Amino acid sequence: MSNIVYIATSLDGFIADKNNQVDWLHDIPNPDGSDLGFSEFMSRIDALVMGRNTLEIVLSFGVDWPYSKPVFVLSNTLTKVPDGLEDKVFLVNGSLPEIVQQLNAQGYNQLYIDGGKTIQSFLQHDLIDELIITTIPVILGGGIPLFGELTAPLKFKHVKAKRLVDCLVQNSFVRQR
Repeated sequence: MSNIVYIATSLDGFIADKNNQVDWLHDIPNPDGSDLGFSEFMSRIDALVMGRNTLEIVLSFGVDWPYSKPVFVLSNTLTKVPDGLEDKVFLVNGSLPEIVQQLNAQGYNQLYIDGGKTIQSFLQHDLIDELIITTIPVILGGGIPLFGELTAPLKFKHVKAKRLVDCLVQNSFVRQR
């Protein structure tokens, strides 16, 4: 069972700019249309866990629903999923350890954890087993940081670095327990 983060950040560690936008992610030349390993990553996971804000960002892209795996959205305020996504998006709430335990009991053992607040909360509960972070060569100077405060340090081991589309670096880390 693994909880895995797969995300891109700016050089200064932000996942969205000061206006909560992520359009800077698409400024990188990608003439071959590479998915930068996303399909390979998605083949490893059983389901996604994201927060309401991340769901809203995904919906704002104005494209068909991009995920073929179940998406569990953490929210204390949403009462129903968006129309047309009833069989794809499921609302969950409660303590993160209980939610992970319930999802694992349902056979969802490889979870993709996405979204700033969600990732930070999982880290605060020491529930992240792997980090895959792609660094985009831009300095945003502010925005939504990937990492937040912790009560104690969490140690990770660097296991791989890949250069992508001649200008990105994707680093993989596993939790040292």
